[in-house]
Amino acid sequence: MHLLAQIAEEINKKANEYDVGKLQSIRKQIGGLSRLPSSQLFDQRTVFEEWGWHYGGRKELQFNIGIEGDNLRYGVAFSLECSQSLPSIDVLIPKIALFNEYLAEYGEQFTDLIMWHYQDGRSNDYIPSSIPQELVREGVFIFLGGKQNKDCVNYPLVLETLDRLLPLYLSTEKAGNQVYATTQDHSFEFKSGCSIKVSSTSGSIAEKDLNILLRHNDLQYRLYKELSEIYGKKNVGAEVNVNGSSIDLVVKREDEYWFYEIKTASTVKACIRQALGQIMEYSYWPGHQQATKLVIAGEPMPTEEESKYLDFLREEFDIPIEYREINA
Repeated sequence: MHLLAQIAEEINKKANEYDVGKLQSIRKQIGGLSRLPSSQLFDQRTVFEEWGWHYGGRKELQFNIGIEGDNLRYGVAFSLECSQSLPSIDVLIPKIALFNEYLAEYGEQFTDLIMWHYQDGRSNDYIPSSIPQELVREGVFIFLGGKQNKDCVNYPLVLETLDRLLPLYLSTEKAGNQVYATTQDHSFEFKSGCSIKVSSTSGSIAEKDLNILLRHNDLQYRLYKELSEIYGKKNVGAEVNVNGSSIDLVVKREDEYWFYEIKTASTVKACIRQALGQIMEYSYWPGHQQATKLVIAGEPMPTEEESKYLDFLREEFDIPIEYREINA
């Protein structure tokens, strides 16, 4: 058995503890199929020496693994190479549009991952972003996910990453929260801790956009450390899931939760404008866990006018909104 097949087998063994392990059951539900397409996440019929994808993935955003030199890649991909099972890429074009919609709204969730494409050669790694129109053509391969050394695979990290990408897959299949909710025991799950994301990269994304995404990672970790010192590490969690979205930071206070949304704008006014709708949706969307405190966090110090604006929102609309300056 070749190395990638061994890795796929180990992923399958451990996948039962993760939502992505239910992928074929989800596909059965989405497609209205009479039986399971496969009993495993990665089927031996679609795992080869250098790459593999979930069974049925040729016409979908596929969960994809592969060997690249010393590394194992794991994530999701669009393979626009036509074959007997994919005679035309037309079926994937609307799914790419849905992929772009999801990345436009939730792209900040994936700044610790990498994206690249193959088009007459492999591109450099870059920050996850929408797929440009010029890449939507036959023969192109587009990947989003993580990588690690193939000889010492951290399987929980692989499966946690695939779990994070499951809502993106469901969005491209137009399944959304209705199907995703059936795979969950609850819509809100607090977990303490904070993974350290990249703060530098060799990616080719425009420098301005790149710096924004990387600075967000640094601010998130700085604020996590601040809050952990005050409330204890077991009471502070980063990227807490809420029905397919993730909250930057959550503080648990007995039976109450405080939500923190981080923005990198140069003024508090801009931070509020960018974060307010987002953080209110996390708390007030039907079925979501309601927070007792909504905190917008950023680097600038609020002016007198900005502080008055927050006071007005609290008093006039009874929104428990606050702003927190993140210390350098």
